Amino acid sequence: MTVTERSAGDGRGAPDEPAPTRREVLARAEAMVPRLVAAQAETERLTHYSQETHEAFTEAGFYRLLVPRRFGGLEMGVRTFLDVSRTLARACPSTGWMFCLGATHALAVATLFGERAQSEILADGDFVCPATIVPGGEARRHPDGGWEVEGTWRYCSGSPYATHFLGHALVPGEGGAPPSPLLFVAPRDQWERLDDWGGQLGLRGSGSHGVAMRGARVPDHWALPVHLSEVSAAEDTPGRALHGPHYGGGPLSFMNLEIAVLAVGMAQGALDAYGESMLSRNTLLPPFVKRAGDPDYQTWYGEAAGLIGTAEAAANDAVRQWEELCEGGAAFTREEDLRLAAMCRQIILLCWRAVERYLFPTVGSSALRHGERIERVWRDMSTLHGHTGISVLLPTRAMRDLARVRFGTA
Repeated sequence: MTVTERSAGDGRGAPDEPAPTRREVLARAEAMVPRLVAAQAETERLTHYSQETHEAFTEAGFYRLLVPRRFGGLEMGVRTFLDVSRTLARACPSTGWMFCLGATHALAVATLFGERAQSEILADGDFVCPATIVPGGEARRHPDGGWEVEGTWRYCSGSPYATHFLGHALVPGEGGAPPSPLLFVAPRDQWERLDDWGGQLGLRGSGSHGVAMRGARVPDHWALPVHLSEVSAAEDTPGRALHGPHYGGGPLSFMNLEIAVLAVGMAQGALDAYGESMLSRNTLLPPFVKRAGDPDYQTWYGEAAGLIGTAEAAANDAVRQWEELCEGGAAFTREEDLRLAAMCRQIILLCWRAVERYLFPTVGSSALRHGERIERVWRDMSTLHGHTGISVLLPTRAMRDLARVRFGTA
């Protein structure tokens, strides 16, 4: 499925101006690359991208890419959104990560929640909503029928400029029954952003701060008794009926598509930096020539470029498959959701192999000083591999579940 551009106003949602085309949106992202590369150190120091960058993203319409048209969004589809995210991550991994994981959950909200909740949650058009898949805290029924939520959630990427937070709380079971998950959305005035990010190995500028809620109130229709990763896309979703098939895809596979595309962008940024060193630096031993003319460096560059190019091609095709499965409706089974997630794992591993095996070891120690571009990518991708979903849940539970569903042994 190819999602066509739609008229929904400009990037700020103005109804009297035409929407930007996909080409125009991607050009806006490309035009920001030099300033994002130059601002990487400042982004790490701040622990998030700057207010100026945030305003530039707002003006470009980036926070509206996945918001449906009926709520003032651009509704430009996952391919455009992921291509923008990859471009930003290629320039600055922290910025790409923070943007993507902050803006992406417009898709989940517009897919899973009812029309009333969507009209309230997405009312402003610009939507930034960090999330975490790890349940934390507790949700109890309030006398008014809604929910009262208490808890702390860590690693909420995108929180500095967030308008909402999407989390999972545990609802106590009755009569000795185990607690059950509750997926909820909370507006910004119901939670506090913690000052607990920036000291990690990498992704220091990704705005992955913790979120705390104390006696927060969530309306009942802003909550669902599910875990986001376990939603079946084979069943009808509110979003499919309201907005079309591209709001009816598998949440698990899309969560992993995000990380896979970000990994491709990070690895491309490392290859860019390595290529610059090929043209600017000489070999270490005589005869001294530019590295671009040396057979060993040519080989290392070629190996890395091949791995990254393969990862990019696989990511592009995974997005294509995701879109086509959305068109098929019931064809987007749990097995297909898990299969695409398994593909994303291999894409991430290809990118890491290119950086860890070929680029990082051979670029030279002067390019590995703190703050240098490849050094930063290595730190950021190392931290990516420490993400619970990528390092624990995806290679274990998700892979087992794929086999179990395929062979009926679940």
